[in-house]
Amino acid sequence: MIKELTDQTFEQETNSGLALTDFWATWCGPCRMQSPVIDELGEESDGSVKYYKMDVDANQETPSKFGIMSIPTLLITKDGEVVDKLIGYHSKEQIESALANHQ
Repeated sequence: MIKELTDQTFEQETNSGLALTDFWATWCGPCRMQSPVIDELGEESDGSVKYYKMDVDANQETPSKFGIMSIPTLLITKDGEVVDKLIGYHSKEQIESALANHQ
């Protein structure tokens, strides 16, 4: 399952365990390509990784805090600390590989 995060819920939701947050916007073409990949990963997850999405137009504080200038950006956090950042579209295999580095 994938949860939608807001500026108010980001820290609380990502402060423990391994999490991937997809920063996106409705007008972003590459984001629309990335979204189904994240959805698929979330559906297949065994719970060892939490999957989230954040609309950068509705939530500007968190993307600004992490220096997110381009979307889609996939932010990988572990116990609340940023451990990886993937900018632009990434395949399912590329994302799985990046996550595996932090499990």
